[in-house]
Amino acid sequence: MTDGSIITQLSIFVNNEPGRLAYIASVLKECDINMHAFNLAESADFGILRAIVDDPEGAYEKLKAKGVIVRKTDVICVSIEDTPGALFKAADAFGKAGINIEYGYAYSGRKESVFYMRVNDPVKAVQVLEDSGIRLVTSGEV
Repeated sequence: MTDGSIITQLSIFVNNEPGRLAYIASVLKECDINMHAFNLAESADFGILRAIVDDPEGAYEKLKAKGVIVRKTDVICVSIEDTPGALFKAADAFGKAGINIEYGYAYSGRKESVFYMRVNDPVKAVQVLEDSGIRLVTSGEV
């Protein structure tokens, strides 16, 4: 059962040139889109701003209407302790279940640290984490 454990992430394409991230940030502001976590990855020609936002469906539509190239991706988010080795439990459970972590990014807040990750089978991943007693962060908590 996924009960909100699979979260919609937005991947926003940003040209790799001066001022483009500022432009995307201005569009996010204009569209009243709040990011809870994000990661900016780059390549030679473009970057990808992966973001967890308040209303991913609404944000997706607003960005598309502004001509921004954006994609939706399913990710999961696990609560991890802010201690050495904390990532091991989830990574080990996935490895034993044959689930590949394609990429991930973490956020350390005042209450807890969390790790957003894209995996090759999010439904199975949620079940593996639940069976392992690892707390998932739901879409209502982000």
